[in-house]
Order: sequence, then C-alpha cells, then structure tokens
Amino acid sequence: MIRAAVLGSPISHSLSPKLHTAAFEFLRIEGSYEAIEVDEAGLVDFIESIDLQDWTGFSLTMPLKEKVLQIADVVDPIASRIQSANTLLMDGNTTYATSTDYLAFKTILAAKEYSRVVVIGGGGTARAALGAIDGTVATVEILLRNPAQRQALQNCLLETEAVFRELTHEIADYDLIISTTPKGASDEIAARIHQPKGELIEVLYSPWPTDLAHRWLSLNLSVIDGIDLLVEQGLEQLKLFTKLDFDLPALRKHLLLALRA
Repeated sequence: MIRAAVLGSPISHSLSPKLHTAAFEFLRIEGSYEAIEVDEAGLVDFIESIDLQDWTGFSLTMPLKEKVLQIADVVDPIASRIQSANTLLMDGNTTYATSTDYLAFKTILAAKEYSRVVVIGGGGTARAALGAIDGTVATVEILLRNPAQRQALQNCLLETEAVFRELTHEIADYDLIISTTPKGASDEIAARIHQPKGELIEVLYSPWPTDLAHRWLSLNLSVIDGIDLLVEQGLEQLKLFTKLDFDLPALRKHLLLALRA
C-alpha cells in the first residue's frame, strides 16, 4: 500500500491530496495521501517522530523545499544544484530527496522552442525552472528583488547565461515568461504591461487568475497555470511512489479534469 502526504505550512489550500487520491482511484491501487502541517522549524522533529518504513514518501511545499536538503540521507544531483527538492522518498530507513518540479518544467518546456525567456522571482520554484531551462537557450533573464539570491540562481545554470534585471524591467517582449512569485508579488508588473506577447507560465493556482494571468487571458494568449504544473510534477511523483508503468496521457487528462472541477 502507498502511504504518502504533503508537508508544508500553510497546507490547508494544497490540492495535492485531491490529485493523488484521484490518481490512486484511476490506477485502481491501494493508497492514502494526506496533508500535514509542518513548518521549517518542525521538519526535523516530524521526520524523527515517524517510522520511515511506514511511509512511501512525502511531497514538500513551502517552506520546506530547501530545508529538506539538510536532512535527507541522499540528495539527487539536480536537486543539489538547484538547492530545491519537493519530494522525499523512503527506502527502508534511508531518505532520498529529489525535484519533480524540475521534471515538470522539463516536460512542459520540451513541447516548444523559445528564444527569449524571462523568469520572475528567485525562490525554489524559480531555481527548478532555471535548471530545466539550462542549455535550451543562450541566455535567460531573471527579474529579481533580492540581489542576495543571484548566486544561487546562477548556480542552476551550467550552459545558459543569466542576465539579472530589476522587477521594474519591461516583460512584454519575450517568447516565454515564467512567473514564480508568491500571491500578489507580480501585480505591479502586470499593471505596467500594455501589449504582452508570448506564452506565460504562472505557477500559482490560487488565487486565479492572477493579475498577470488575467492580462494574457484577456488577449487570448497562451497561459500554463499552476494546475498544469501541479499535475506534471504529481505524475513524476506517482512514478516514484508506485514504481508502476501507466498510461501517462490518460492519467494526465483525468487529473486535470479532477482538479479543475
């Protein structure tokens, strides 16, 4: 039986339990998945308080994607480079941290070719996006409020050059815009855009639409939202949790319908 949960704080808004429960039902496998409130200070105590052999793994959301790297026995090389992991797997008493956020971005970005790309934000999700972008374009521009985050973002890129900009930088003239900021943080950017173009990836799904997404949707431009990303990273987690081969397109369609209902 699969036993898993999503850890984070706050956690009540998470759609991960709905996603994984719907997947277990679709795959006709026995499994349970819950949401557990765990903050950064409480992660070590939580992991030490459980019997690891009772669990298959955990999904990790804010603010745990960096903290988990300090407690995992093994960290995937990509997760180590981007300094972000959203999945913790159990193998007996050994824990293994990896990033299915990174894999989700890889899947989504593989569908098209881009030349001018900008990433808004500097947290763990931005680093996952940059890791996936690396090597696909010559340069990527990053809009950042906190200069202290520059080195960690630069470390995500081995082949692609990073160009850092202020948040006031105009973002209308790009093939791809990836917004990874928290609720409300990109509203000031949206207010300045008059003629957007290209495709927008907005990692949020609540509230929806964000001001930024609304600008794209109002002009019938392509938007990939947080539900799309949640499903893609969830599919990668399901591969790891279940160790099963399944009909990926059919399950993707089922989960997207379930989460958008």
